[in-house]
Amino acid sequence: MTRKKKVWLGAGLVVLVAGVGYANVRYRKTDATTVNVEKIAARDLEAIVSASGKVQPKRKVDISAETMGKVTNLAVAEGDYVQAGQLLLQIDPRNLETTVQNREASLATARSQLEQTKTQVENAKVSLKQAQDILARQEEMFKSGLLARDQLERAQNDFKMRTTDVLSSEQSVRTQEQRIRQEEANLNSAKYDLNKVRIVSPITGIVTRRNIEEGETVVVGTMNNAGTVLLTIADLSVIETEIEVDETDVPFIKIGQPAKVTIDAIPDQTFPGKVTEVGNSPIQAAGTAQTGRATNFKVVVTIEGKVPNVRPGFTCTAEITTATKTKVLSVPIQAMTVRELVFDSAGNVVKPPVVPGSTTSKPILAPVELKAGETRKEVEGAFEVKDGKAVFTPVKTGVAGEKYFEVIEGLKEGDEVITGPFASVRSLKEGDVVKVESAATAQPTTTRP
Repeated sequence: MTRKKKVWLGAGLVVLVAGVGYANVRYRKTDATTVNVEKIAARDLEAIVSASGKVQPKRKVDISAETMGKVTNLAVAEGDYVQAGQLLLQIDPRNLETTVQNREASLATARSQLEQTKTQVENAKVSLKQAQDILARQEEMFKSGLLARDQLERAQNDFKMRTTDVLSSEQSVRTQEQRIRQEEANLNSAKYDLNKVRIVSPITGIVTRRNIEEGETVVVGTMNNAGTVLLTIADLSVIETEIEVDETDVPFIKIGQPAKVTIDAIPDQTFPGKVTEVGNSPIQAAGTAQTGRATNFKVVVTIEGKVPNVRPGFTCTAEITTATKTKVLSVPIQAMTVRELVFDSAGNVVKPPVVPGSTTSKPILAPVELKAGETRKEVEGAFEVKDGKAVFTPVKTGVAGEKYFEVIEGLKEGDEVITGPFASVRSLKEGDVVKVESAATAQPTTTRP
C-alpha cells in the first residue's frame, strides 16, 4: 500500500469516527420519552362505592291460605290499592260452618249434663242430711239403751254412703265443667278456622301479584310442601334497594352513609338515600357452588321520599359515599403505578448503581443483588419530573375519589407527576430522560359534580 493510499484511508476513518460521534450526540437528544404531567394540588375528594341491585318495598306480605277450599269470591285484581282489613278473597265456608254447628251442639249437651249433675249433687246433699239426722237420733236412743247396736251401725254406714254420694256428685260436676271448657275451646277453634275463609289485607299497600282465580281450589302448605301464595301486598311508601357489593368494598360501608340511587326504568332522575343494612354473610347463590365465584354481600339502601311509578324488581344502581375529604393533596389516578424496589434493613430505598461508561440517555442499571438485611417488594408510587428525568417516588394514599387519590405521604403541593401516555407510565424506569409535552396545572376542584 502506498503512502498516499494510507493517508486517504486514515482520513476516511477519521471522518467515519467523527460521523459516528456526531450521530451519537445528535440522536441522543431525541431519545427522550414524551410525557404529560400534572401538578399536585388540593382538592375535595369523595370515596364512592357503586353497585347494582333491585328495587324492593320495605314491607311486603305474601298471602297464603290457612284452610283448603274453593275460592268463591275474589275481590281484588293485580295493581289494586287496598287498605288494611279490606276483603281480598273468600273461600267456600260450608264445611267449616258445619263443624262450628257440631261444636255448638256438643257444648250445649255438655252444659245440660252439667245442670243434671248439679241436681244430683243437691239430691245427694238432702239424702246426706236425712242420714245425719237419723244417725243423731239413733245415737241418743243407743245411749238410753233403747236401740240395739246393729241398728246404730246400719245408721252409721248409711251416713257414710250418703257422704260418699255427695263427694262423687261434686266430682262429677267438676269433670263436667272441664268437659265444657274443652267443648268451648273446640268451638273457638272451629270459629277461628271459619274466619280463615275470609282473607283480609294485613297492611295498606298495592297488590303486586295475584296467583289465584275465582273458582280455583287453594292448597294449605305443609312442612315439606309450600302452600299456594295467593296474593302479594307491598307497601310502596318506603322503597329500598338491595344491592350486591364486592367483598373488597364492604369494610368501608357503614349504616347511615349517604347514597344516590338511579333506577333504569326512571331515567334522568337520581334519588337520595341512606345505608340501612349491611350484610354479615355473603350472598349464597341457590344451587351453585361458590368456588370461583365473586363474593358479594347484600347492602340495603333506603330511598328518602317517594319514588313515582316504581315497581318491585326494577333494576337500579346505588352510589354510596363512604368518605369525604376537603382540600387535601391529591394525585391523579393515572399517575399511580407499581414498581419493585429494594430496601435496606432500615427501610430506606437502595438505588441500583449505573453501569460505568453508559453513554445513552437511558442509563443502564446494574443487576441488583440483595445484600444482608435487604428485601425486595412492590411499592405504589408515581414518577416525578426532576431535571428532565423520571424519578419514581413511593406514595402513600388515602381516600380514593373518582379521578384522584388522597396523598398522605411522598408528594407535596406543586410537584409534577407523569400522568401519561398510559404505555409510557407503565414502561418508565428510574432515571429515564423525559420530555414534557404539556403541563396541566388544573385548579383545585372536586372530583365529582
